[in-house]
Amino acid sequence: MNKPFIFKLIIEQLETDLALLHNAAKTAHEASIHEENIPDNKYDTLSLEASYVAQGQANRAQEIKEALDTYKLLELQTFQDDTPIRLTALVSMEAEDGATRLVFIGPLEGGMKVSDGNREIIVITPGSPIGSALIGRTIGETVEIGSGASRKEFEIIEVC
Repeated sequence: MNKPFIFKLIIEQLETDLALLHNAAKTAHEASIHEENIPDNKYDTLSLEASYVAQGQANRAQEIKEALDTYKLLELQTFQDDTPIRLTALVSMEAEDGATRLVFIGPLEGGMKVSDGNREIIVITPGSPIGSALIGRTIGETVEIGSGASRKEFEIIEVC
């Protein structure tokens, strides 16, 4: 597993998402002030709705910017077989049925997915259910993921 490459993919994805949201927010803002969207009466809310969309997109862009800044300052940690899992761990897990999961424990943006061309890597945070189950564990230990009928037990097979 090439953790520096995967880390680079995460940063690139955040940069891409930030650019898309900036453009979307700008477009929504322009729509909110466009002369064709000036309200004709008190029930004409197109301009108001576009301004709400623009504000929501600007807020999300700010969240992504903060996450991007945090990731750029993050130092990747190295892990030995007996090193407890913590922030910046890239963890490979396998279930009894052969299903595998590859997760990167990051400080923010849990749920983001990147692909290294062969596998999908999911970013999780220490506060997520999977993250909290993994923090402090080592290679060879097992964690339960999911709930109810979809609950699976995964063995931690590699950490870097």
